[in-house]
Amino acid sequence: MVNARFLLRQVTGAKRQCTVFVLCVALSMITLVSLGSFRESVESSLLRDAQSLHSADIIIKSHSPVPPNLERERAVLKDRREIRSARYWEFYSVVQKPSADASLLCNIKVVEPGYPFYGTVRLASGRPFEKVLSPGSLVVEQALLDRLQLKIGDPLRIGNAVLTVKDVVVQEPDRPVNFFALGPRVFVAAADRDALALIGKGSRIEHVTLVKVTDPPRLEQVASELRAATDNDGRVRVETYKNAGSRVKRFFDNLLFFLNLSGIFTLLLSGFGIQSTLFALLKEQERTIAVMKALGARSRFIIGHFLGLTLILGLFGTVAGLAGSFALQRYLPALFSGLIPAQVTLQVSTSAIFQGMAIGLLVVLLFTALPLYRLKEVKPKAIFGKEETAALWNRSTWIIASLGALFFLSMVLIRLRDLKTGLYFMLSLVSLILISYLLAWVTLHFLKRKQPKNLALRQALKGLFRPHNASLSIMVTLSAAFAVIFAINLVEKNLDATFIESFPPGAPNVFFIDIQPGQREAFGRMIGPGASFYPIIKGNVTAVNEIPLDQAQERKSRGDNLAREMNLTYREYLLPDERIESGETLFRKDWTEPQVSVLDTVVKMHDMKVGDRVSFRVQGLPITARVSSVRTRTSSGFSPFFYFVFQESVLSQAPQTFFAAVRVDKAGISALQNRVVSAFPNVSVIDLTETVTVFGRIMQRLSSIVSFFTSFSVIAGVLIIISSVFATRYARIQEAVYFTILGARRAFVLKVFAAENLVLGLVSGVIALLISQLGSLIICRKGLDMTYVPYLGESLLLLLATTLLVMFVGLAVALPILYQKPVAFLREQSEE
Repeated sequence: MVNARFLLRQVTGAKRQCTVFVLCVALSMITLVSLGSFRESVESSLLRDAQSLHSADIIIKSHSPVPPNLERERAVLKDRREIRSARYWEFYSVVQKPSADASLLCNIKVVEPGYPFYGTVRLASGRPFEKVLSPGSLVVEQALLDRLQLKIGDPLRIGNAVLTVKDVVVQEPDRPVNFFALGPRVFVAAADRDALALIGKGSRIEHVTLVKVTDPPRLEQVASELRAATDNDGRVRVETYKNAGSRVKRFFDNLLFFLNLSGIFTLLLSGFGIQSTLFALLKEQERTIAVMKALGARSRFIIGHFLGLTLILGLFGTVAGLAGSFALQRYLPALFSGLIPAQVTLQVSTSAIFQGMAIGLLVVLLFTALPLYRLKEVKPKAIFGKEETAALWNRSTWIIASLGALFFLSMVLIRLRDLKTGLYFMLSLVSLILISYLLAWVTLHFLKRKQPKNLALRQALKGLFRPHNASLSIMVTLSAAFAVIFAINLVEKNLDATFIESFPPGAPNVFFIDIQPGQREAFGRMIGPGASFYPIIKGNVTAVNEIPLDQAQERKSRGDNLAREMNLTYREYLLPDERIESGETLFRKDWTEPQVSVLDTVVKMHDMKVGDRVSFRVQGLPITARVSSVRTRTSSGFSPFFYFVFQESVLSQAPQTFFAAVRVDKAGISALQNRVVSAFPNVSVIDLTETVTVFGRIMQRLSSIVSFFTSFSVIAGVLIIISSVFATRYARIQEAVYFTILGARRAFVLKVFAAENLVLGLVSGVIALLISQLGSLIICRKGLDMTYVPYLGESLLLLLATTLLVMFVGLAVALPILYQKPVAFLREQSEE
């Protein structure tokens, strides 16, 4: 039975170590419970409000008018009163003041009566949406009124129609996260659709039909009947609210994916902190343990007592972590402001608490197993200060390490819910730690041989190798943690430079979409020389080498996929920023069958090579083309590019629109947009200078969120530094006393300790910088397909900051040692 007096004596005798232990447990609990609660809050909200998020029971989506068979089936079900339905058409278009002196790209939504079936479109006036949106009227976002300097009751031109602004939309159920939009929302009544003259053949329109089932139990049956009527047209998707994907769900899936990666990494580092702190605590109790063994206590008895101590400290850490999680919930809404749906309430969930407590207990048991097991190796002769160096890796160490690896693999699979991704993450994590370990070991091996002339520095280097010093583990932990944070900063810098800060000289910064074939010549005269035109034909990939594409599997991809409708084009030349990566030329002259050139991005989505055959459905007609070449881009950014490029003879007669790109001085963009909208109302103008501003805000917010959660890993690293100082406290006191006896002043001892921590921080930072540069290079070039800049100036500033952090933390913890009086220490030694 565990002796309560014994436990109390251990806690009061090692307050600092116990405090650090509790903080490590609390840190792991905060990470687990906060991320778990956030995930459950979002997922439960999306599940609970799934019908509202989609505004219907069944959602039919297509980028072209739905097939006649599907329309007939919908009409039949509607006549039988099995369903109610309402359509809407969503697209981007430029709206303009009637005076033609101001215009703005907006997200237009033309809706039929009945929309939405679930949820409510809230208006600033509080009036019912269906009463306000009548023929001839508009409902707009406040941002539109502000930017065009309009007010309620003013007219606004959209396409060929002039309509009146009647109210302001505050919230719509199926658009809970609005930062994806390139412009403010504008609602138009379906009765005015034809008057707009904006929906033409080949236009970039999302056709959506919302269906409400009158008999809910027949939901799946009705959905199946509608799917059967699509005639397997890959352009049409029929989904229920239960399985329909949404932009907001995909966004949070990806965000939670990266936050979970960060959380698992922090959990691992917290575990190392727990282990290091317990080693420090047990090291201070080594003579007590030796006395107990000399008096006949068995190892099992001693291990049981200290296990009780760790469980009690773990309980305190758990309580502190839960308190921190509740406190953090007040900050998370501000952190995620603008990124979470309004109906999501962030709160600590009961299941996340119990799950966090269970995982926290397992982490404590796993990471305290080795220090507790090593108590068997303490011999009674340790009473006299005789130490025996045990083998670092023995059978028990390997067993405990294997159990830890299995535990973290299980954690990864549970949190990420993807076996392949989980294995990749574990491999990356092991590689990160292994590389950090090897570089740190090589560096320490090099430093061990060095004998610098400066006495303080020489003593500092010797201090790195004092008994039970955790120099290697500190370097590995800090370099791994800092490498992740450095990489996040470097990738963010490269994203800013590529997509946000500026355009390459001469690159187009204004795009024009939905130019009809008959308008091309007149449009070209208006824009003038320098504009590049690209034909766009809608199509879907149906098979590769006669193997049908698994649409459902493709859509599970976190990135882009081949299941969506593609923008195909035709030309006989390479763009200035393209080169052939595989194949001889863009198209082969010795092949008579239809040919297609693919971008290397497509090869990453689906395995294909030169000579393979890819099948498409273009405007309902099947086309099979042979891959003639694989292209790659030599620059990144918002320059136009296409995944699939056909020969002109293959697609030139297909229904198409044109896309144009031109470089315009920023001051002249607004005037050009007004002229284009006045002459060609159907043409949408995308000002990329405005687009990148929106993109930049999103990137900064996401970066701050990821950095916030990643900073927990740095805190874990700092706790490991503190625990290392505690583990070597006796040796440090001994050194300080001997220095003093030999005539050294306190300033000299301070220099020794400062130099030791400076070396630790500098080496950890340099290793982190090397790993982060390599990792960022791979992420940017392979993952994001963009050029990479190392940003050496910013990298050196990060290195300086981390070095100073480690040095000051180490000094702050070691400072009390400097005030240890030699007489008291020597008297204590003589008494022992």
